This record gives sequence, C-alpha cells and structure tokens, in this order.
Amino acid sequence: MAEILIIDDDSELCELVGEYLEGEGFEIDAAYDGLSGIERCLEREPDLVILDVMLPGIGGFEVLSRIRTHSRVPVIMLTARGEEVDRIVGLEMGADDYLPKPFNPRELVARIRAIFRRAVAPETVGDEPEVLAIGDLEIDIGARQVQCAGVAVELTGAEFAILETLVRAAGTVVERNDLSRQALGRRASTFDRSLDVHLSNVRKKLGPMPDGGERIKTIRGVGYLYVKPGARS
Repeated sequence: MAEILIIDDDSELCELVGEYLEGEGFEIDAAYDGLSGIERCLEREPDLVILDVMLPGIGGFEVLSRIRTHSRVPVIMLTARGEEVDRIVGLEMGADDYLPKPFNPRELVARIRAIFRRAVAPETVGDEPEVLAIGDLEIDIGARQVQCAGVAVELTGAEFAILETLVRAAGTVVERNDLSRQALGRRASTFDRSLDVHLSNVRKKLGPMPDGGERIKTIRGVGYLYVKPGARS
C-alpha cells in the first residue's frame, strides 16, 4: 500500500483529504508545519508528498527545497487559486505537479495515480536493462537515471517522463497533448503551465547539444522535438 504524507497546517483539510485517500486505498500520514513535515518525510520515506505552499514558520517552498536535497519523492503542491507564480516557482524547484485550492478530491486522486503510473519502470526482456542512448545522452529506464556528457542529471518524475517520451521519438515532433498525457496523465489545457515549466527545467538541466545547438525544439502550434545529433534544422 502506497503511503502519502500530507503537509498542511489546515488540520480539517488534512483529515478530510486523508479519509478520502484512505478510501482509495492509500496509507496516510500528516504533518501540520514545515519542520514536522520535513522530519516525517525523511524518517518515513513516503511514496508521495502533498505539500501546501502556505505553512507557518518554514514555508512550502523551503520545505520542498530541503526535501529535494535528500529525496526524489514525488511532490504535489497545493496553491491558492489564481496564484500562478506560486505554481511556476514550485515546479521550477522540483515539484511534480500542483493543484489550486479548493480542489476536487477525485482530481487529486487522478494526479496521484498518474504520478505512480509513470514511476513504474517497464518490464525488461531477460536481464538486460533498457538504456536509451542518443548522442551524449543516456537514459537508464529501469533505474530511472539520466547521464548527459557523462554527468548524472537529477530529474523529477515528470521531467523524466517528458525526456523519455521525446527521446523515444527523436527526430519526430511529439504533439503537445500527447506529451502532456505521457508526462502528466492529462491533456494540456490553455492555462496550465505545468508542461512548459517541466520542459524548461529539462532544457536547463541538460543544456544544449555539444555543438551548441538546441536539444529540444518547440514547434509552434504543434509540439516538441528532440533533435537527433547531426540533424540539420
């Protein structure tokens, strides 16, 4: 049974969301401030964290930053409705997804299940791990590890899913909605910046191609393309 840690100072919300998630088959733990949340996360090593941005004392962004120095646990951030800056900052700092308050618990469950689906490594044939290699990039699918120019690159679950999808289709444009479904488990909506922020993070972490060219191109109005080494634009 997957364990989910809720970090939110609203005890009533924690109780209501916790009961709903327990009914969906998850084990729930809760912390009501940032320090307690960090301690419980590092001690219990949950499978996923639901983290509110607005916390007393240590705020949600600082909690996320401290968690990320020790753990790659998936994090869904809860933000106030309309606070787009908070959502973008959270994703840039390594959150996997976000939900604005108030939210439908069914939507939360859908986001959680999408994260868990992409975290499951595909079965390999025999004992050979699947490794995608293209140019200076290597992706170990089973270990969910990435190396670029021989250097390990830390990616969140969503970032890994985006990169894997684009590399598998290298040289071919992947439509925006298809990429969003693969990485986030939902269609890309007009006002949802999640995919854009995750893509920006991947680009920054990998850097350009060895020749200085773009690694991931945006095909305006269509989607995105991972450039094959040696291909001309």
